[in-house]
Amino acid sequence: MTYKETVEWMFNQLPVYQHQGASAYKKDLTNTLLLTAHLGNPERDIKTIHIAGTNGKGSVSNMLASILQEAGYKTGLYTSPHLKDFRERIKINGEDISEEFVCRFIEKNKPFFDKQELSFFEMTVGLAFAYFKEEEVDIAIIETGMGGRLDSTNVITPLVSVITNIGMDHTQFLGDTLTAIAGEKAGIIKPNVSVVVGEYTDVTKPVFLAKAQECSTPIYFASDEVMEDYPSDMTGDYQKQNKKTVVKTIEALQQYFPVSDESLKSGLLHVAQNTGFKGRWQQIHSNPTAIADTAHNSHGLKIVMAQLQKQKFDILRIVFGVVNDKDLVEILPLLPKNALFYFCRPNLSRGLDALVLQTAAKEFGLIGQVYNSVSEAYESALKASADNDFIYVGGSTFVVAEIL
Repeated sequence: MTYKETVEWMFNQLPVYQHQGASAYKKDLTNTLLLTAHLGNPERDIKTIHIAGTNGKGSVSNMLASILQEAGYKTGLYTSPHLKDFRERIKINGEDISEEFVCRFIEKNKPFFDKQELSFFEMTVGLAFAYFKEEEVDIAIIETGMGGRLDSTNVITPLVSVITNIGMDHTQFLGDTLTAIAGEKAGIIKPNVSVVVGEYTDVTKPVFLAKAQECSTPIYFASDEVMEDYPSDMTGDYQKQNKKTVVKTIEALQQYFPVSDESLKSGLLHVAQNTGFKGRWQQIHSNPTAIADTAHNSHGLKIVMAQLQKQKFDILRIVFGVVNDKDLVEILPLLPKNALFYFCRPNLSRGLDALVLQTAAKEFGLIGQVYNSVSEAYESALKASADNDFIYVGGSTFVVAEIL
């Protein structure tokens, strides 16, 4: 199969959470363990950092990768979802995995995938492990897909575990309380492996402390640390805490991979350049200013909307779309009433109909028109804007992906 055919097979023949939702979620690690055994357990030959959390996983992962690259280490990076091309999920030193490797891996292992009925995510995790082993990376940063305890990535024993924060997201899978969600995320904590927690609440901290004690492992709370606020090309307000999490993680990693202060500073300044990271408070147009951001749950949107209201503009225009399992009662009250909305549906089966979104938004005093596509909504906002207006594009990773 060609690369295009291979990726289409991966998406269409196997369940994938981003497109299918709940039915793609697996309840245990049996398939992943069978897969890694089939592949010769490549994950055992890779030194890793494991990252879970509700928000900030992608930012923390990419910042760490950038810093380790600046320090001279051959650095693997596994993240999800992708914005434009599947290969963005698996990188070494900022370079996407080759089309040839993806095709070769799928062709070689397709009989096993068919027999075991592996999910898209399980298969992709195996691909990442095999690639990083074959390319002999010094270290790989592995981001969980959604949870922690039952996430397909949770077959590794990392050098350091990281939990960025806990918020109410994916409650149909992870539980409907912060305590339950924290318990799922804390499932990545391993015996004698240091864990860094980015942010905590009075409810979640005891969960992390109990799991760390059970595993006899050191635990560090980055938000309690007093440290320098290093400048970065990641300019979203939420990156301030992510940077603290990253700096504490680098400290915990020093005994295995020494990193100089110069590499730390340079890595934080050149994240986008080093890793190709996109979609986090990313400016995509000037005069009018247009910003795209992938924040899609209440925890992330609160911070982004606060930053949005700090901007100077004559008219605020918001291009907004969500997936159909999003809790609108949680997120719509966070959006500014002083904006004109351009409601749209991201182009995937789980995309929420824009008319349904518009009707729900009206109940919260949010007024706007419905558009046939994300691109039509964005182009309409651009066309209607004067130089001093401000356009925000968001609500879903998939909305941002269509613009970028």
